[in-house]
Amino acid sequence: MSDSQPELPDRAQLMLRSLIDRYVRDGQPVGSRTLARDLGLDLSPATIRNVMSDLEELGFISSPHTSAGRVPTVQGYRFFVDTLLKVQPLDSRSIEQIRLELSLDQSPKDLVESASGLLSGITQMTGVVTLPSHEHALFKRVEFLPLSENRVLAILVTGEDEVQNRMLRTEKLHSPAELQQASNYLNAMFAGKDLAEVRATLLHEMQETRSSMNSMMMTAMQMADQVLELNKDEDFVMAGQTNLMEFQELCDFDKLRKLFDAFNQKRDILHLLDQCVHSDGIQIFIGEESGYKMLDECSMVTAPYSVNGEVMGVLGVIGPTRMAYERVIPIVDATARLLGAALNHKE
Repeated sequence: MSDSQPELPDRAQLMLRSLIDRYVRDGQPVGSRTLARDLGLDLSPATIRNVMSDLEELGFISSPHTSAGRVPTVQGYRFFVDTLLKVQPLDSRSIEQIRLELSLDQSPKDLVESASGLLSGITQMTGVVTLPSHEHALFKRVEFLPLSENRVLAILVTGEDEVQNRMLRTEKLHSPAELQQASNYLNAMFAGKDLAEVRATLLHEMQETRSSMNSMMMTAMQMADQVLELNKDEDFVMAGQTNLMEFQELCDFDKLRKLFDAFNQKRDILHLLDQCVHSDGIQIFIGEESGYKMLDECSMVTAPYSVNGEVMGVLGVIGPTRMAYERVIPIVDATARLLGAALNHKE
């Protein structure tokens, strides 16, 4: 995200921190009088104006045309987050509330939905959680059942007898006997292998030995490929999108439409979340740092969650750039740890 930050004198740091605190709280440009009051220091108005002018020259704050006050820029928030932020650990009562909500008798999908709702409810912003990766789940067996027209119901059993149903469309109608033959072939070939290995083998086999495959083998391979294709509608769970309408800087109709379109299409948000899978702990994208225009007015705070030491997904909060970072960061961090712990009990 950011490169090395410029040096800032202590007084300028103090003023930047105070200005950001006030702006996060009120959402209004901050004038020198308000800043002087908040700081409670014996500084002349001229001194404060000079420091504000220096901060503006460095690109940390800017002056909206309609106001004498200043607002933080993305660069100002980045300096604040990297240098000035003092994050307090979440209090034990809040941690207990999250732990109770992520109760152990829920399915993995329900746990993910609970975590997303929790993040949204506690922060009053948008909570997002990717579903646990099934790349390393074991393939147990697959069954194919004929439906009307050229449709087939695929029942995939993985890991701890977790069952996933997928509707497939085939090029031609298949009899129950043909479908049974296809499932027998795949079960004999792949039982006990992890899904990532199965997917890699399928791709290789279909590319390399297509010409020597008989019709039944080809049908089985094509259907298995469809079954293992990631279901894009279920890559992540999101809650509290409409919370963003409560923030003045986001309630412009055109901005909201683009933002909600991105939420619905999922591709860009998912790409951003994928970048966080390999990050070590908390990752923060502020405004245009995300690289996606529709998120220019937003920030995203994320953390990976793990099961048995292996990262299974990412969760986070999307809100305005003027979010209370020192409050959001520990909530995201604690929820990631507690979701991982709850999913650990499912293994």
